[in-house]
Amino acid sequence: MIAALTGLGLSAAAGLNAYIPFMVVALIARFTDVITLPEGFAWIESPWAIGVGAVLLLTELVLDKIPAVDTVNDAIQTFIRPSMGGLIFAATTAAEDLDRSTWMGENPWVGVVLGIVVSGLVHSGKMAARPAINAGTLGMGAPVVSTAEDGASVGLSLVAIFIPVLVIVALAALAWLLVWMWLRVRRWKRRRADRVGPDPAYPRV
Repeated sequence: MIAALTGLGLSAAAGLNAYIPFMVVALIARFTDVITLPEGFAWIESPWAIGVGAVLLLTELVLDKIPAVDTVNDAIQTFIRPSMGGLIFAATTAAEDLDRSTWMGENPWVGVVLGIVVSGLVHSGKMAARPAINAGTLGMGAPVVSTAEDGASVGLSLVAIFIPVLVIVALAALAWLLVWMWLRVRRWKRRRADRVGPDPAYPRV
């Protein structure tokens, strides 16, 4: 159960930034005994994987804070973030030292599916809200929101590893935030449509 909570938290963090939870897991596994990755996932803590992850993370940190570019980046990340969520979920739940349970380790496909779903949901909420935030703030909100998302990803990753029981609270708060943002985006789009008026080519009946 503890390992599953860790995987859920890390997957949600990957939905905000694919490379932050990867780097957190890789560095903690390499330099501490908190996480001992199984043989099939040991490559995550290798020097080359950490190096590539660091370069990708720095690139993501820059691109995600540039208006318009962040939208293109989110489209590309549609394939990356859920995949990373599945990978990190499977890797950490397979690490038996987290809760001395072997079931998740023997059924890694469960972690992959759950990780993809959770990360994909978080990514979808982020992707839907960002264009509206950019338009509503004339691009000024992009770096602020991106920095907040990065901070949330770091915090959620650390909570998932060191205090996994709090993941439930963190996920509930994140779900509330995503729903709130979605409602705000819908309201903003409705007000914008009312100001613009109906398309003459498609009159309202």
